[in-house]
Order: sequence, then structure tokens, then C-alpha cells
Amino acid sequence: MEGRDNNGFIGDNSPSIAGQFRWNTPVANGIPHTAHGLALTDVELAGGKTVHRTTPPEGEGARNGIASPIPPSPNADRDQWGKGVEFLMSCIAMSVGLGNVWRFPFVALENGGGAFVIPYIIVLLLVGKPVYYMEMIIGQFSSRGSVKVYDMAPIMRGVGYGQLFSVTALITYYSSLMALIARYMIDSFMNPLPWANCRQEWLPNCVDSAVSQRSMRNLSAGSTVSTSSELYFTKVVLKELDGIDDGIGLPDLRLTLFLVLSWSLVLLTLIKGVKSSGKASYFLALFPYVVMTVLLIRACTLPGAVDGIVYFLKPQWNKIYDPKVWYAAVTQCFFSLSICFGNIIMYSSYNKFRHNVYRDATIVTSIDTFTSLLAGCTIFGILGHLAYVTGTTDVGNVVKSDAGLAFISYPEAIAKFEVLPQAFSVLFFLMLFVLGIGSNVAMTSCVMTVIKDQFPKVRNWQAASIIAVSGVLLGSIYVTPGGQYVLKLVDYYGASSIALVLAIAELIAIGWVYGVDRLCKDTEFMLGHRPNLYWRLCWRWITPLLMFVILIYNLITLEPLMYKQYVYPTIAYDIGWCIFAFGLLQLPIWAAYAVYKQSGKSLNEKIKNAFKPTPAWGPLDPATHYEYKKFIDED
Repeated sequence: MEGRDNNGFIGDNSPSIAGQFRWNTPVANGIPHTAHGLALTDVELAGGKTVHRTTPPEGEGARNGIASPIPPSPNADRDQWGKGVEFLMSCIAMSVGLGNVWRFPFVALENGGGAFVIPYIIVLLLVGKPVYYMEMIIGQFSSRGSVKVYDMAPIMRGVGYGQLFSVTALITYYSSLMALIARYMIDSFMNPLPWANCRQEWLPNCVDSAVSQRSMRNLSAGSTVSTSSELYFTKVVLKELDGIDDGIGLPDLRLTLFLVLSWSLVLLTLIKGVKSSGKASYFLALFPYVVMTVLLIRACTLPGAVDGIVYFLKPQWNKIYDPKVWYAAVTQCFFSLSICFGNIIMYSSYNKFRHNVYRDATIVTSIDTFTSLLAGCTIFGILGHLAYVTGTTDVGNVVKSDAGLAFISYPEAIAKFEVLPQAFSVLFFLMLFVLGIGSNVAMTSCVMTVIKDQFPKVRNWQAASIIAVSGVLLGSIYVTPGGQYVLKLVDYYGASSIALVLAIAELIAIGWVYGVDRLCKDTEFMLGHRPNLYWRLCWRWITPLLMFVILIYNLITLEPLMYKQYVYPTIAYDIGWCIFAFGLLQLPIWAAYAVYKQSGKSLNEKIKNAFKPTPAWGPLDPATHYEYKKFIDED
């Protein structure tokens, strides 16, 4: 390693970073120079691997008033990104996902169109960007995953385990969505599209999705019927039940095969950990933009497309004062960027110690917003054309913005294309599939990292294989006729509801228990500059308070969970609340365990010690760790 890549230590010619100590004192007369009881030539960084070092004489460090250096960590040979750009691409592939393409456009439309962009950008600056940067800092500084990173405040380790549980719940059903997307992608090669026309058994309560203007006008005046795209999704793809009172049924064979395919691709991507996923990140991050650009160019050439884009971007200023709009902005920003789920901490933990995460955090958060707007223009260009074909002027009512948006509304819109609907459909679902794989790789990596942090001898392929097999077995629940009911339940209680509470707990753990001042010192030691007032205010006050207000608003407006007006049986709600409770109980359980494991003569002393970082907390490399202890002690 050369220059900044070897962290400015022995053997490099780079200038010292501000606030850093250098330990490359030359050897005189062949005798290693020692300082404070440490032979400085006994620590060398050879090819990125730490060579065995001599332990100082017992008690000598204490006599000199200097903290004794700790022995090398068992994870000293931890994986790293091959190149810094692989980390950036992986973060883009993780953060830019399905929510940007199929959720953001309609969230914006329902909350003021172009006016929604203003609160969204404000929320991005006050919540999204500060948390993203904070998680990048703490992950890179410690080289620890989302659970072990709480060595900084052992009493808050339950936050990491709660987020691990939430991410695990997410990945159990995320690949089932990939299976649905893969099914639609394969079906898109058929001519005509299989959802374009009604089947005989659906008549007379069905209308073709590929209908003419006249048929659409007759439809709007007639009785309630369903479109062929909706019936295709529920009756052919899902084989959906009317309820789950009598069970959820058996997994669909075809969807199960697509589920296995999805997990196989994730497994292949992670077979060598970040070394293989880093290489795949170029494709996972860039390819969706190629498809999106092609779709946007094609959409803009369609009649009525410009009207749809204008409809999407035109501000409805009266909506900006509605608290629902701000709530929607926070939730969209929160879930779109994947903050407070542990994924960002995990990815940044594989960085080189001096990597410029400030630059990367700015790039990723900006690209995420740009992608959402680009996707909005693309989707509403298509819907503008759909409005033109159907003879309506209200683009907002052309499709439904419900859970079946990607599998009902968009296929219905594509079915009305007169020229090459198959090409549009294949490209659209291929883009969604690649976006989904990128996000799923990140979530699976998060679980893998926790396993490897706890059990360093476990190999990457072993951890990835265990997770993939478990993912197929658990994911098969969601490809049953009642799978969407279970998905809604798990998503609500196991991911969405827990996420806000754990996010606030994480912000308290880092900003208050560990402390913003200590975080700024760590940043100065690592990057050579101290975060400015904007970051400190957001980390300590603005972001936690905003998240707390959103949590209160969420609790006030809480409504019983339903799926398509179906009220779940009592046992389903009981299971849901058990899932929710299990996630939150990680906080007190691991707090009590941390107190129990602390040294101290009294309970009060044990509790105080549980709030302090462990002795091993800090940079993973022993030489850098020793410098860090000196930097903290002398600050």
C-alpha cells in the first residue's frame, strides 16, 4: 500500500494528517528506537496484514502514564474493498432500490407533486444526509458490523440486535418480491402480454387492460369490474386466497423456482464477501440507470408523455402545510436511503481507515434523490401516454398507487402500448430485478458481517450459503396463496414499526451515550478534520427530535392493519405484536446483559461502566489503535 492507503504509517512518504501521530522514527546504530516501552519497529504493515508485535515490559506503560497497547484483534485480517469506488457503487446499489422507482413517484403525487420535493430535500438535509454520514464514520472508524459496533456503548448493543432482527425479517420476504418480478420479466417475452386480455373464466366482470378509448369510457360508466392485469396478478401469479382463516396454502412451484434463482444470484454475488460483491457492484449500480435512461427517452417520444411529466412536477402548494406530507417525506427518505438498518455501518466497516466517507455520503444521498426524480419523470411520462390513449385528462387517476402498483398498474399501462409493449415490459422488470438484487445483497451482507464478527473462523461462502438456504425456506411462505397476507403482517410489525424506534435509539446511542464530541474527535483522528456546526447540531438535536416527532405522529395516526379491507384473525395480530415485541425487547435484554458482564463493585458502578466504550473500542489495526489511544489521552 502507498500514500493514504497505508494510513500514513511506517514506510510511506505521505504527509501527516492533522491531529495524527507518526511512529516512523529511524533506527540508530541498528538498535530499534523505543518510546514509552514500545519497540516501534516491531509493528509493520506488510501488504495490509499486521505482523506480530513485541509486548512492552509489564507495567512499563502504566509507569509512563500511557495506555498499554492491546494485542492484535482476531479480526485483524478483515476483508476490505478492492477499490474505494467499489464501496461507493455498493452504497448506490443498496440505497437506490425499488422504493425509488415504484414508490417515490406516487408518494410525491399524493403529497403535492412538485411541492413534495421541497420538504423531501429539507428532510434529506436534516435527517438523511446527517445519519448517512454518521453511520459511515462509525462503521469505517471501528471496522465493526452493526452489532459489534456497539462496543462504543455496550448498554445499547440491543439496538444492533434489534436492527439485525428487522433486516432478517426484511430479507425473508424481499426475495419473494424478486421472484414475482422475475416471473413478470419472463412472462414479458410472450406476445401478446399474458395480462393484456381477459381469460374466459374471468368474464363478464373483467375488462381487457389493452382496451381502446371507447371501451375505457364504457368501463367508467358501467358496474364495478376488474382489469385483466389485476386478475392476472391475483388469480394466475399469486393464486391469492380471500383470507387466511383456514391457512395460507402450499408454495407455488414456479414462484419457488424464481425464489431459488433470486437467492442463487445473491449467493454468487457474496460467495467471497465484499471482494466478489464489490466487483458486482459496478453492474448492480450502473445498469438500472442505462435502462431508466432508455425508458425515459422512449417515454418522452410518446404522445401525451410531456403532460404526464408536467403533472408530476407541478407543485400543489396548499399541500406543503399538511403534516402528512412531511411524514411522507421522512418515511420515504428514511427507507429509501436504508439508514438505521445497519447496512451502511456494515459496508463502511470494510473501508480503508482514511477513506473519504464525507464525499461518498454526499454523492450517494444526492444520487438517491436524483434517481427518485428521474424515475418519477420516466413513470409519469408513461402514465401521461396512458392518459392520452384512454382519453382522460386526469393522469393521477389512471392507475392505483397501492401495494400492487408494480404488478398491476405498471403492467396495465404497458399493455396499452401500441408499439413493442414486450420490449418496454422486459426492460422495466429487468431494471426492477437488478435494483432489488442490489438491495438484497446489502441486507444479506449485513447479516453475514454480524456472523463473521462473532465467529471469525466462518468463511464467507459458508455464511452466505446458510443465509441463502434459510432465505429460500422462509421465503417459500410468501409464495403461497396466502403469502401476501403474511408479507404485509411481517413488514408492518417486523420492519416498518420497529425501524423508527430503533432509529431513535441508535441516534441516542451515538449522539448522546457515546457523545457527539467523542464522535467528532474520532472523525478528526480518522479524516484529519472536525465536523462543522451543521453536523453537530443535526447529530445531537435536530435529527433525533425530528425522528421522535415522526414516531409520535405515527402512533397518533395508527390504524389497525388490514390487507385489501381484510381484517386479520386475532391470532395473526397476536403473532404480529409478538414479532414487534421481540424486536424491541432486544434493547432491555442486551442492556441487562451488558451491565451483568461489566466489572465493578456495585450495581451503580456496573451501570456506569456499561455506558463507556470497551477497552478494545477503536481502530482495528493495533498500530492505529495505539495512536488513537494517545490522541484521545492527550486531547
